[in-house]
Amino acid sequence: MVTRAAQVTLMSVLLAGLMITGCAKRPATTAASAAAPAPAPSAPAPAPAPSAVAPPASAPAPGASAATATPRPAPKEFMAVAALKEVYFDFDKYDIRAEDAKTLDANAAWLKSNGDNLVLIEGHADERGTNEYNLALGERRAKSTMNYLVSQGIQANRITIISYGEERPVCTEKTEACWAKNRRAAFLVKPR
Repeated sequence: MVTRAAQVTLMSVLLAGLMITGCAKRPATTAASAAAPAPAPSAPAPAPAPSAVAPPASAPAPGASAATATPRPAPKEFMAVAALKEVYFDFDKYDIRAEDAKTLDANAAWLKSNGDNLVLIEGHADERGTNEYNLALGERRAKSTMNYLVSQGIQANRITIISYGEERPVCTEKTEACWAKNRRAAFLVKPR
């Protein structure tokens, strides 16, 4: 038979575990780090894949020494620019749609002509789905947006991505038209 003290201890341990793990309300941040472009080789080399979730800004990146690691800029250091337009996604998708590819082409042209700016791509989702799922979906949307820009000649080392999942909606109505506005990738810039 389990004593009352053992029950209280067990409940305390379970409660402490829940408090420690918490829920996934913090945005997932990823830094895109790629080597600077080298002169064109005679045979095309495969492009490096974007990195997974980056370490905190105070820790050096894996494989980098503390002296060469540069801290990632904080999202609050970035600002919106009217020339960079948001792109939108279908429900539960992260593929770039044809009409949004044109928007990204215009964004890439602006970024090329403003090479002294770093860019932060924010991935967002609508409210349907769990917090964890929407954070992951927002990250995939930001990564596919980043990959498109890199394919258009924007250096990956200028790009940082972050996912807010469902946490920063632009519309709060419970309609498909409203949810469609929340499924987006938004752009912010910061001078180097």
